[in-house]
Amino acid sequence: MTPTDTHLVLMPTYNTGARLHAVVVEALRHWPAVLVVVDGSTDGSERPLLALAQATRALTVLVLPRNTGKGAAVLAGARAAVARGFTHALVMDADGQHPASSIAEFMHASQREPRAMILGRPIFPPNIPAARLHGRKLSIWLVYAETLGPGIADPLFGFRVLPLVPLLTVLGPRRGGRRYDFDSESAVRLCWAGVPSRNLPAPVRYFSRDEGGVSHFRYVRDNVTQTWLHIRLLVELIFWRWPAALGARRRSGRKAPPVAPSLVH
Repeated sequence: MTPTDTHLVLMPTYNTGARLHAVVVEALRHWPAVLVVVDGSTDGSERPLLALAQATRALTVLVLPRNTGKGAAVLAGARAAVARGFTHALVMDADGQHPASSIAEFMHASQREPRAMILGRPIFPPNIPAARLHGRKLSIWLVYAETLGPGIADPLFGFRVLPLVPLLTVLGPRRGGRRYDFDSESAVRLCWAGVPSRNLPAPVRYFSRDEGGVSHFRYVRDNVTQTWLHIRLLVELIFWRWPAALGARRRSGRKAPPVAPSLVH
């Protein structure tokens, strides 16, 4: 069995615009199995991809009839990937912020340790908005508390390789984790389930609106969703998850040194 029989790139997209095609082509340069999940886009950005998918077997495009959220799109892609025999997916954003040049490194790390989730530790550029840089520190500390230690360097960074069956097991039946809360909730619940985490550095790019940068983050709605997520996770941990979480942490064999939540590398 070759690596591309087990691992693929999974890219959710919603109204990403003209940048999408170039990002997908770049991903295909670094890994010959890419699944794009079009999450109810209305801007026509999926049309060039559908034409490209007809010309190359390396690309598959799954079009959802309506917008369901990033997490829901990833889970739809995960189910489609498992149905095709894949076991792992590298999830990455479709707007070019995530480094396609790091795909092979992350995939090879996953192949060496297939039980683990391979999480990106972002290396931020000088032009990162200060609010994003400092605002994520609280989420990092909360996830430290929810997983009983610093095994997850940055729960908000979506560039990561996930084992698909464990992902669908811990998150598929639940109602949460369907939007921007997916990254944090999936990492925490996989950790609770005994999936070890490994953190690799990965550079991040930020594009201005003039450069074609697109963000669908809704400040009030998505911050409320994140707040409710951490309330739920902490309540679960305190009242019934902590024995399993502690056991999973011991079994995972994580020996990585603590990662201070300093976000400048």
